[in-house]
Amino acid sequence: MTHRSVLIAGAGIAGPALAHWLGRHGTQATLVERAPALREGGQTVDLRGAGRDVARRMGLERTLQDHATREEGVRFVDAANRTEAAFASGAFGGQGPIAELEILRADLSRILYEATHPHAEYLFGDEITQLSDTGKKVDVSFRYGPDRAFDLVVAADGARSRTRDLIFGGTTDIRAVGLTTAYFTIPPRPSDGTWARWHNATGGRTATLRPDNRGTTRASLSYLSPPRGDERLAPDAQKKLLRGLFTGAGWEIPRILAAMDTADDFFLDAVSQVRMPSWSRGRVAVVGDAAYCASPLSGMGTSLALTGSYVLAGELAHHAHHSDAFTRYERILRPYATRAQKLPPGVPRIASPRTRAGIRSLNTVLRAASRPRVAQALNRFLVPPADTFTLPPYGLQR
Repeated sequence: MTHRSVLIAGAGIAGPALAHWLGRHGTQATLVERAPALREGGQTVDLRGAGRDVARRMGLERTLQDHATREEGVRFVDAANRTEAAFASGAFGGQGPIAELEILRADLSRILYEATHPHAEYLFGDEITQLSDTGKKVDVSFRYGPDRAFDLVVAADGARSRTRDLIFGGTTDIRAVGLTTAYFTIPPRPSDGTWARWHNATGGRTATLRPDNRGTTRASLSYLSPPRGDERLAPDAQKKLLRGLFTGAGWEIPRILAAMDTADDFFLDAVSQVRMPSWSRGRVAVVGDAAYCASPLSGMGTSLALTGSYVLAGELAHHAHHSDAFTRYERILRPYATRAQKLPPGVPRIASPRTRAGIRSLNTVLRAASRPRVAQALNRFLVPPADTFTLPPYGLQR
């Protein structure tokens, strides 16, 4: 691999994964993260298909399994908590609504950090404020640290990447899908059990409760909404909005709303996809959600982040000129990202009915999906295309 200095913005999942593979190819990366430490918030993420293959090649699959949430599946329940339909984690070959390997985002991020920090430089509590591509280097200004120059810069700081926008600006299409979701952690109850529970209320409202491996419960509240900027409101205003929308919705929603006020990891966002005409410009590239966020509805975000990092590092290792590597990275991965972004017809509306009749119809379809013939017909709705990519066999230095 041509020796290069590489700055990565973001220490979530894609950033450390890229640092890992760069290190395996002989290059030490520097990562800058705006948070003062690894972020502890976030919900459960899936590891599927090519993404799980990448984890296996990293030598981390056993560690990830040891930290899995061990959800047994998901139950769709009515207001009295009666099960309308259920899917075990092994349904659809372990690639259905609940994958065989589910892990908290914070645990995955920490495992990746621990695997990379011996050979990568981490700069916590700082961020990139300016990038200047001179053609030979990228001059970087940080909010707190001294200016530095790098051969390459990679934005891996999420769907609303500030680093990406410094270079690509208005060319990025952040496309809302019509759903807004709040995530937070609440105290557990014995009734939470080992299955995730999903409840639909009228008006396109959805609530979920998911057990984790830390003795707490992960809650979410979602509602259908056109883009209107709810994600830009202050947290107190967001919570007030949720109380107005969900009060009286039944099931365990009063419990969720009561716990919301004291949750220290509350986060609300408009569910969106990121589409870019190009994933690189000069000496700057993007990876993971910053480049091709498929949204949590796809079940593919983590797999795309890990796979994209693997491919980008591999192409950089096999091309003397960064522009050739960036071109090959995009050519190889874009079809996979495009498939991931093709949400099933009607999503998210089909999963968040507005009427009682719509909810009954959805439950009827979900119950039928447990039958083999019907399940096969519903594969495109319930099984993400995680297995539709073969990892290139890049040689490694160690």
